Parts: sequence; structure tokens; C-alpha cells
Amino acid sequence: MIEFLTANFVPLMFAGLLFFLLSGIPVAFGLAATGLLFGFLGMELGLFGSNLFQALPLRVFGIMQNDTLLAIPFFTFMGIILERSGMAEDLLETVGQVFGPVRGGLAIAVILVGALLAATTGVVAAAVISMGLISLPIMLRYGYNRVIATGTITASGTLAQAIPPSLVLIVMADQLGRSVGDMYAGALIPGLMLVGLYLVFIVLVAIFKPSWAPALPPEARIYREDNGSSGHRSLLVLLLICGAAGYAWSRVHGQIINPMVERSGPAPGDEVFIMSMTVASLLALLIALLTKVLRLNLLSKLAQQVTFVLIPPLVLIFLVLGTIFLGVATPTEGGAMGAVGALVMALARKRLSLPTMKQALDSTARLSCFVLFILIGSTVFSFTFNAADGHIWVEHLFDKLPGGALGFLIVVNLLVFVLGMFIDFFEIAFIVIPILAPVADKMGIDLIWFGVIIAMNLQTSFLTPPFGFALFYLRSVAAKNDYVDRVTNKLIPAVTTAQIYKGSIAFIILQLIMVSMIIAFPGLVSDNLQKGEELSSEEVMQQLQMPQDGEEPAPEEGQSEEEQMPAPEDEAPAEEDPMKALEDAANKANEGTKP
Repeated sequence: MIEFLTANFVPLMFAGLLFFLLSGIPVAFGLAATGLLFGFLGMELGLFGSNLFQALPLRVFGIMQNDTLLAIPFFTFMGIILERSGMAEDLLETVGQVFGPVRGGLAIAVILVGALLAATTGVVAAAVISMGLISLPIMLRYGYNRVIATGTITASGTLAQAIPPSLVLIVMADQLGRSVGDMYAGALIPGLMLVGLYLVFIVLVAIFKPSWAPALPPEARIYREDNGSSGHRSLLVLLLICGAAGYAWSRVHGQIINPMVERSGPAPGDEVFIMSMTVASLLALLIALLTKVLRLNLLSKLAQQVTFVLIPPLVLIFLVLGTIFLGVATPTEGGAMGAVGALVMALARKRLSLPTMKQALDSTARLSCFVLFILIGSTVFSFTFNAADGHIWVEHLFDKLPGGALGFLIVVNLLVFVLGMFIDFFEIAFIVIPILAPVADKMGIDLIWFGVIIAMNLQTSFLTPPFGFALFYLRSVAAKNDYVDRVTNKLIPAVTTAQIYKGSIAFIILQLIMVSMIIAFPGLVSDNLQKGEELSSEEVMQQLQMPQDGEEPAPEEGQSEEEQMPAPEDEAPAEEDPMKALEDAANKANEGTKP
């Protein structure tokens, strides 16, 4: 029996964890219980020393002192304040009016607002519930296909996992030992591409099945000019002017910013994009403010509404991400700035009250404690797991896979996809990623790329039955019984659970397509990361002020030539030339970094 336990210690440890998870106790306590139980069992079997858990208190204190994790409560608080201040309602109404006149316009508005809420709230539940309460009745009122309507709402809410500043990206960066700023930079383009995939899908539905995604009728368009026009022309002119300003900034960004941050190379693309969008947004807000204050009548009612509703949260997002990408602020400092900005916006809207503050602080504290307890539990589990050489056991599981790194990525993504059907993304990040990350690193897989792939895959966990949380969130607010619409006075049938589940299928496929694209084209992630400047061995020597072979060192100021003479050989014997060794090391390092 003892031999069996010793030979199969790591598999039995996984079985014990599965038992605790299926027993229904909280995941954090299940992880800690498994680690402690098998740790003491290993001591009795003689696998570990009696001092195995001696360093565990220091690990726990290290978690509590982790500055990176402070970004989680800051971004959570920012999102909850913005959501409670009515930003989602205003955005959905305004963007719906902009795109309402075209077929599929309401669905397009839901996707764009979902992307914006993802970059502000970062919480799937808030985004799905807000859009389900506001958009679903309107989409059903005007004849949208129920499968398309429900799928669009649930999928748009899950964008909070892929678009920075996402909470899951913070956790992934912490677990992979990488910078949160790099993780944000790597995920930005794939996240925006996923939004583009959603929009293309809706456009195709509107073209080939126009009855599934009708346009808003004229009587539903509330922003009209005195002459009866919709005001879209004025909005288009404003968009062109601000777009031109953003493009002009992108051309001079490096010349302005590089001296400030003491950078000699070109600016990363994501940084240029964020700062250009910030300049364009600020210009739009300035024009709208001047028009309103001076009563210049330059903008239509629709253009002014779009500017005052859309631009403040956009500016807040761009400033937070821009300071992180520029290196001016850490993600924690960016989150703190975002939280303060959310409070200022809520005050400006006169929607900040003491009950709202209490609810936001309570929700933030609950989520933060949830994350920290799971992290502490996973630390206890990994303590015993690593002591039993579990990482070597996991490596042996994957080293015989066909296809090398590609085969590893395919199997890992299948594993994460299946696990996402049953457990929460936080639990996957804290349990699975620490086990797989060393294997990926040993295979030469870039961990930022690996983290973005897994984060994109984890999005599907909110849409896959039987425990897709986004499906449950929408189910909680969708009509369970037939009702009479208050505008059209028509009887609207109830939304069934089957319709909600069917609506998620197409968007799960789109998400998996995006995961495949990231695997096939690593440059979507790696090209956005700022790379260090490569130096030749001669430049290294020059910066270190060391002579090359055959060169005499230049005399320093204040020293005579006699003082600069080398010491006799019998006084300083050297077995190896340190300059030659340093030069060889520099050459090897450069060869290792070249593609």
C-alpha cells in the first residue's frame, strides 16, 4: 500500500482535489485542504521532510504584499461605480440611436457598448445584466430573432475577459510571472479583432437574413433636428475631423513622446493607437463643449448626445491604458486613477450617493477576498505539488505529444475549454495555469502569448453549457412569462432557456476561431510588445567603458600615464581573460535573441 501511494502520489493528489471540488465545499478551502492533507501524508510516507510547511506563512504574507493584485479591487471598484451611475443605459440608448436606422443596428450597438463596458467595468455579470435589462426588450419589440438577440447580449458581455483592463489578464500575469502591462499590450489587438468578428457576423446576418435583424422604425428615433433630419451628417463630419486629428498625432507621436520617456526606438503600435484615440476623443469633447457653452449650433442633437455620453468613458479608458502602456503608471496606479475618474464622472452626472458607494465597496471587497482566498488555497496546493515534483510528472504527460509545442497548445486549449464548462475562470487560472506554465516555458513558448491564448479561451467558459455564467445572468433578467409591450401594446412571448443556449453557439465558434488565429499568428500578440534595444559586443564594451582586444585603455582625468600602467603579471595573475569572457557572453546573448 505504501509503495502504491508513493508511486502514484501526484495522480492521487489530483483525485483528492477532484473529490473536494465535487463535495461542494468552496474551491479555496478545497485547494488548501488537498495541499495540507497530502503534505502531511507525504511526511508520513517519508517523501518530504518534517519542515515542509515551514516557509508557507512567508508565502501567504508574500501574496498579501503583492502590489500587482491591488489592481483587481481598483478596476472592480471603477467598473461598479460606472455601472451604478447609469452609464450602460445612456450608452445603449445613444449608440442604439446612431446605428438604429440600419439593419442589425441594435445588435451592432450592443456589441460596441459591450466592448466599451468591458474596458470600463471589466465584470461580465454587470455587462450582461445591464444589456439584458435594457436591450433585450427593445430587440424583441422590433422583431429581432431571439437566438441572435440573446447570443449577441451574452457574447458581448464576455468581452470583459479579453479586452484590457481585464481582471483575468491581471491574474494570468501574476500566475505566469509576467508584467501586467505586457499582458494588456499583447491582448489589445486580439480583443479588438474579436469585436470585429462579432460585427462581421451581425452584418452577414443582416444581409442574408434581414428579417432576423430589422432596423429601428422612424418613430423609435428620438434625436431629430428642427428640419426633420436625423443629425447623422453632423456626427460624420465630427468623426472625420477627430479621426484626422488622431491620425496627425500618430505621425508625430514618437517625436513628442520618445524624448519624454527617454526611448530611442519606435513607439509600440498599441501605445500609438491608444494615444491617438485619446487626442481624437478630447478634441471631440472640446468641440462639443464649445458648441454648447457658446451656443454656436455647430453640432446636431445626436452628435452632442453621442459626444457627451460616449467620450468621457472613452477618455477615462484611454488615459488609464495610455499611462500603463507609456510606462508612466503601473497597472495598480492606473487602476487607482481609473477609480478616481469613475467617481468624478459619477459626481458630474449627479448619480453618486452614499448607498451607491456602500454597494460598490461591498462588491469590491467580496470579489477581492474571493480572489485572494483562492490564491492562498492554490499556493498551499502548489506547495505540496511542487515538493512532490508534480511539475516533472506533468512534463512527462506532455513530452510525448505529437506536434511539439503546437500539439501541447491544442491539448491545453481543449483541456481549458472542457474545464470551462464546469468551473469558474478564476479557479482555472489559479489551479491549471501554475501547473502548465513551467511546461510551456520549457518548450520555448512565450508566456505572454500563452497567457493571451488561455484568456481568450476562458471567454468561452461563460457561454458553454451546462454552467455558462453569462447564460445564467441573462436568464435571470429575461422575460420568463408572456408580457404586453408598453410601447407597441403587442403580446411578447417569453424568452426560453433553449433560445438563450442556442444563441451562444455561433459566438462560441467565433471565439474558438479567434483562439486559432492567435495560435497561427503569434505576431498578433508579440508584435505589440516593446522589445529591448539590441546591442553589439562593441557597443556593450563602449557603454561599460572597457577596451576591446588590442586596445589601450584611455587614461582617466587626473591620472598620470604611470598610474595607468598595467600591474606586473606576477602581481595579478589571471587564468582567464575577463574581457574576452564578457565579449563572448554578449555575442551569445545576441545570437539567442536573433530570429
